[in-house]
Amino acid sequence: MTDNSVLQLRENGQITLPTSIRRKSNLKAGDLLDVKVEEDGSIRLTPQMAIDRSQAYFWSKRWQAGELQAEKNIQTGKVEKFDNVDDLINDLESDK
Repeated sequence: MTDNSVLQLRENGQITLPTSIRRKSNLKAGDLLDVKVEEDGSIRLTPQMAIDRSQAYFWSKRWQAGELQAEKNIQTGKVEKFDNVDDLINDLESDK
């Protein structure tokens, strides 16, 4: 079931989301919303989470692609295990 409400646009373009919608969406004051205008003119609000700048690299497309590849490699057994750090370093430095 969806909540439908008619909202009035106030000065400066402000709207107020009804309490029932905020509760159902678990929205709190200060939360971020992504706003997308669809081709048909409808507006979609999607809750977003702020990412600490020091962690933003992790959510880049490049990093996430690497994470997916690493997960696939682990699942398919394409990994090497080393008994110690020296063996790992020697493997990294070798011309395979």
